[in-house]
Amino acid sequence: MNPLHTLAFLSGMTALALLAACQQADAPTPEATSAEANGPDAKPGISASQGRMILPVVPGRPAAIYFSVRNDGQLAATLAGVHVAGAEKSEMHKTEGGSMSPVDAVTIDPGATIEFAPGGYHVMAFELADELTSGSSTELTLTFSDGDKLSMPLHIETMGDAMNGGHH
Repeated sequence: MNPLHTLAFLSGMTALALLAACQQADAPTPEATSAEANGPDAKPGISASQGRMILPVVPGRPAAIYFSVRNDGQLAATLAGVHVAGAEKSEMHKTEGGSMSPVDAVTIDPGATIEFAPGGYHVMAFELADELTSGSSTELTLTFSDGDKLSMPLHIETMGDAMNGGHH
């Protein structure tokens, strides 16, 4: 075989292989994208938003976590636990009449939104990792009484950021 023909043949095969490799990366299906966005254990009908962690002013103290959780399902859902990535321990609390106490569970009726906000329900995160710094983010995982879970990002702020509307 002529060396030029061999070179032309190999060049053509290389071009075909490269073209085939480019076409193998199919776009994800809408179902796969949706499942990935909600996580593998996402609770159907439940959504959470506006997650933020307020770091303590005094190092070593707990952080406060605020967010909204909505139930668009047909049945009531019971939030039974919380986990904050980068915290040794996380607890749901409620402030009533000027005092704060731990809460074992929070029931979310169909069509209802529960606000975890200052002066009401909130999450306390204890023994924080050094990596949790203002301007970064971490993850909050909500666990429901039936074992379903929902994870969401938490934007990390300092108390001063929160008082200034989140502006640094």
